[in-house]
Amino acid sequence: MKRRKSLPVQVGPVTIGGEAPISVQTMSTVNPARTTEAVQDVLRLAHLGAELIRLAVPDMEAARGLKQVVEASPIPVIADIHFDYRLALEAVDSGVAALRINPGNIGGDDNVAAVVEKARPKEIPIRIGINAGSLPEDILAAYGGHPTAEAMVEGALRHIRILERMEYPHMVISLKASDVPLMIEAYATLADRVPYALHLGVTEAGLIREGSIKSAIGIGTLLYQGIGDTIRVSLTGDPAEEITTGRTILSSLGLRTFGPTLISCPTCGRTQVDLISLAKQVQKAIEPLQVPIKVAVMGCVVNGPGEAREADFGIAGGKGTGLVFARGKILKTVPEQDLVPCLLEEINRYIQKGS
Repeated sequence: MKRRKSLPVQVGPVTIGGEAPISVQTMSTVNPARTTEAVQDVLRLAHLGAELIRLAVPDMEAARGLKQVVEASPIPVIADIHFDYRLALEAVDSGVAALRINPGNIGGDDNVAAVVEKARPKEIPIRIGINAGSLPEDILAAYGGHPTAEAMVEGALRHIRILERMEYPHMVISLKASDVPLMIEAYATLADRVPYALHLGVTEAGLIREGSIKSAIGIGTLLYQGIGDTIRVSLTGDPAEEITTGRTILSSLGLRTFGPTLISCPTCGRTQVDLISLAKQVQKAIEPLQVPIKVAVMGCVVNGPGEAREADFGIAGGKGTGLVFARGKILKTVPEQDLVPCLLEEINRYIQKGS
């Protein structure tokens, strides 16, 4: 994968674009006007691995509530603004690290200019968000009345040019759609036409299972092409699931490592152990670890260690007994009930030796 070059922007201590790692962000479901709840939610999501957190700002009370959230948050806070540019001005005063606006719905160039001038002293990045479902009517009409990739790109370029005329290059661009091929085509088309960092996502992706699959295909395809600088998996569910899915997408492509990776085989007629339960036990046991190791859970001893020889550690079930192995080499045969404890013993010994 050869990564697309983009202009880096600074969102607090997090760099988006350039050669910076691709960051994982999510959005809190709590209105920042409910300050105590919002702070608790931000702290929870940061602890789970979010690197950037966005909050919707529907009114002035919410914009002012951001101040306490920003002060308490260990990660950069992004304000999501629609329709009223004054909310963006107040959010900047509240100390947010970035803004998400749609220049087309905050009341004309004068209002956009007011936001830019407020952001300029601290070079606060502005994410221009274009969604397939909310393109300007004149652009839709020009493309047959329905969103296309070119229509989305034209909508984005219209807003990008506004900030360029104001000599404000601190931008991140998103071109989200719920239709995965449309989203991929739109981002791929824009990527060659502007130098700015790109925020990837499939909007309105759906519930956790369907949304995770759609996001993995859309975001993963673009990342494999070297396109994308930060990602958000949009799911109808707990934002914690967005973080987990986003991190899994990045680690599956080898772009980031977030502690241990579990690999496990599908069940088949040779399996004589409760493989699903075994894999869940191992996953829960290794979750707290911070080392970037690969751990395998295989269903049979016939070819488990061989098929999983790329794993750092693993177990393979049998009938009443199983194997513990490391990098394809069998270490010991143990009773089935001892598989997970013996696996953890080997992993901990490795960690202690490394430290």
